[in-house]
Amino acid sequence: MPVPLPRTIAEGSRLIQSRALSPVELVRALLERIETVDPVISAFITVTAELALEQARKAEREIVGGNYRGPLHGIPFAAKDNYNTKGILTTGHSRIYAAHRPHEDAAVIERLYDSGAVLMGKCALHELAHGGPSFDLPWPPARNPWDTARFTAGSSSGSAAALAAGLVLFSLGSDTGGSIRGPAALCGLVGMKPTFGLVSRYGVIPNSWSLDHCGPLAKTVEDCAMVMAAMCGHDCRDRGSVRGPPPDFTHTLRRDLAGVRVGVLRHFFEEAPALDPQLIRESDEALRVMTSLGAVIGTAHVRPIRDYCDVWTLIEAPETFSIQRKALEQRIHDFGAVFIERTLIACLIEASDYIDAQRVRAQMVDEMNAVWEKYDVLVAPGGGPAPTLQPGLSAWPSLNRHSPFALLGAPAIVVPCGYSESGLPLSIQFVARPFDDAKLLSIAHAYEQATGFGLQREPQIAKEPPPIAYERPQVERMTLDARIVSLCERATAAAGLKVGDAELAILCGAAPHLIEMRDHVRGRAGSAEPANVFRVPGFS
Repeated sequence: MPVPLPRTIAEGSRLIQSRALSPVELVRALLERIETVDPVISAFITVTAELALEQARKAEREIVGGNYRGPLHGIPFAAKDNYNTKGILTTGHSRIYAAHRPHEDAAVIERLYDSGAVLMGKCALHELAHGGPSFDLPWPPARNPWDTARFTAGSSSGSAAALAAGLVLFSLGSDTGGSIRGPAALCGLVGMKPTFGLVSRYGVIPNSWSLDHCGPLAKTVEDCAMVMAAMCGHDCRDRGSVRGPPPDFTHTLRRDLAGVRVGVLRHFFEEAPALDPQLIRESDEALRVMTSLGAVIGTAHVRPIRDYCDVWTLIEAPETFSIQRKALEQRIHDFGAVFIERTLIACLIEASDYIDAQRVRAQMVDEMNAVWEKYDVLVAPGGGPAPTLQPGLSAWPSLNRHSPFALLGAPAIVVPCGYSESGLPLSIQFVARPFDDAKLLSIAHAYEQATGFGLQREPQIAKEPPPIAYERPQVERMTLDARIVSLCERATAAAGLKVGDAELAILCGAAPHLIEMRDHVRGRAGSAEPANVFRVPGFS
């Protein structure tokens, strides 16, 4: 008789604690499902079957012996393949790390192991959590289980696909500009980016030191709270890690919104590129639900999305370039075209531009004080329905409705808010003041309990994914603006890079858009200091 698979952590932990479900039986059933489903959706890069069974047997022995560690004990999970796992291949979905087997676990992996969670494997992502989908890498991009012809968003693409397909009970992602929230939104999941510094980033292949966040993807807000409780804690190995006890995430969940002040970022729904009318309609319905739960709805005002996205780019691109500089100097042809485009633009960003962006970022953070005094939570678009999965470079200008909240370091969560006419998930985004993560979860939980969209439907996974034709982008040099070509040649040479015609053409295509962003930010910092904060380890 097949093992009945729990859909949530809460359900699974009740069954495991009461010994109605064996962690070993659960893991074996999921491994069988992975063997059947993953060839279709390409969620995993590495399946850790032997380790999972070993950890499940240990969990079972401990629970039978009366040593129950908590709600994650014996619960199977997957990690994005930029989380270091001792002795286990950790690729970042890049040729550069194709043989990388770390000597230690990431901090979050350590904490989850301590909670008794069981690692099922490492998941596909966009190359080094930076750009995608890419079709010129050793592993294919993950596909959306709701429709395998559609995009999962990124960069935590495999983490979302594995969870949505029922291959694990929760997963780990990282979020630099929406990389947890985007995939969660398109795959009908709950995905949370915590406050910057609340969860250790130690042992995670970095994308951007000042923007990276680690966080969970789960089926429900309650599940998300359980994982957050296990993930959080000060870590002296992460210079951005905050001190103090973590919040109580699980005992503050609520079912009403009486007196909660909700600020709607209406211009985030209205600015270009246009959102799908179905998402706008269901977001309006979500606001009506919140009103019925007692929330007080108002219109919140912040800067245009473009302002945040330009500043985000001028910070993220140079930091990514710095992290991967040696590899770019020595192995530039081993990177995918999308990573090349998103990273080589850093060659056109001067040091003063990066500092100006950090100064404007500080202004943006300070401006939010007035907003947080007026509202307990902000509402913005989540995402959906998922677009078709297509190869290609960036559609400039690229306005990302998730990146402003990574830039601000504020906690943000996406929750399902309905389905499109074709049955694809739609999601709404909640944002709170930094370090109000527990309050954010409680508000999202109240909305979720009143609607229940996340568990209403399950994806029906196709037997075979549709084929996608791909050719690496090629641009004829004679079609490029000679001034832009000269600028890009000088910039890449000054950076110590030996770029070929293909890489140069990709940069030339992005350069005019980067220059526009750079000029948009220049001179707007006033007298602000940079957002970077100097701290001596061991002192508050």
